[in-house]
Amino acid sequence: MSTLLSNARLIDPEAGTEIVGSVKIENGVIAEILTQDLDKIVKTFPAGKVIDCQGMCLAPGIVDIGVKVSEPGERHKESFKSAGAAAAAGGVTTIVTRPDTLNAIDTPEVLEFVTRRAAQDALVNVAHMSALTRGRQGREMVEVGFMKDAGAVAFTDCDHIITDNKIVGRCYTYARSLNALVIGHPQDPALSKGAAVTSGKFASLRGLPAVSPMAERMALDRDMTLVEMTGVKYHADQITTARALPALERAKANGLDVTAGVSIHHLTLNEFDLGDYRTFFKVKPPLRSEDDRIAMVEAVASGLIDVISSMHTPQDEESKRLPFEEAASGAVALETLLPAAMRLYHAGMLSLPQLFAAMALNPARRLGLASGRLAKGAPADLVLFDPDAPFVLDRFKLKSKSKNTPFDGQRMQGKVLKTFVAGTQVYGD
Repeated sequence: MSTLLSNARLIDPEAGTEIVGSVKIENGVIAEILTQDLDKIVKTFPAGKVIDCQGMCLAPGIVDIGVKVSEPGERHKESFKSAGAAAAAGGVTTIVTRPDTLNAIDTPEVLEFVTRRAAQDALVNVAHMSALTRGRQGREMVEVGFMKDAGAVAFTDCDHIITDNKIVGRCYTYARSLNALVIGHPQDPALSKGAAVTSGKFASLRGLPAVSPMAERMALDRDMTLVEMTGVKYHADQITTARALPALERAKANGLDVTAGVSIHHLTLNEFDLGDYRTFFKVKPPLRSEDDRIAMVEAVASGLIDVISSMHTPQDEESKRLPFEEAASGAVALETLLPAAMRLYHAGMLSLPQLFAAMALNPARRLGLASGRLAKGAPADLVLFDPDAPFVLDRFKLKSKSKNTPFDGQRMQGKVLKTFVAGTQVYGD
């Protein structure tokens, strides 16, 4: 069966263009991109098989690396069903889950369980990352080959950083032999332990335990050294400080197989948003200075930072309604990723093709996925959105089970109108 999405503003991150056209979908893939004789083409389609996009933006669906779905162990925070619904509502067509669940995803049996649950309950595509070491304890390497055969797309211990460089080297060497992607969290664990904010005048005035931005640079320097030693494919989940960028730039200039990401929160918020100890703004790493935020946006624009992700981390009310130092870190962001990214677009800092290169094309390429492109033969995973539609965010209307968003009550622009996965509409009227 064929479907025609007509009269759309096509956002092509590969070509870096925005043009008016139509997309023909057949059997779940993009059959053709049409930019001429659009009115004639519409007339050739049977009734009910044409969707008029009314000049709205049509782009590849977002591929979101680093989403936490709290199965197994904490389904009250987020399930595959609720995460899938939130992703669809946010224009995210592929979520790549983290293994930092209550029972870590570190065996083929656990990976098979979450794969089955995702297939049953999620409206969108779900790929899974595996822990790099058993229980994310940094002592014994997981069966990388078995986990990769079972479907793991990458390996990471998330924010449990392995401190023994010999163990890290062995893990990286083995991963390199299997062409497996390793994802690191560049934070020195000794310096960042117990920290709630970034060090500086603001932290001193608030009397909160802080971590220096140098903790990120030190950890990234170590990781880049080990990458150079082993030749492993490496992705830094979040680069958030300007002082870490030179190490990343050197690694890329030296030909290392290295990419990096940044969360939408570190692109759109800074340390002053914490205000009077508002725990919904407590994320990991902590929010940085405005100078760091601007540096991250410029790094995305230049291509130095490859990926923008939500770092969706659901936390229940009980873990957030605590004194700032004791509150859990993290924010839900599957539904707010796109409208938050539109802040950068409306500020003239990033174009729509640049944003979707970082949110769709680059993460898909890094993981070896076919999605993330607006091209013939690509999966018809698409998002139709209005970049200008204004609204006030109400966290209680979010489809995630947890409601811990820093954007609650804020004026935002950018609404998802329809989301398609393999040509099937999973969200919208």
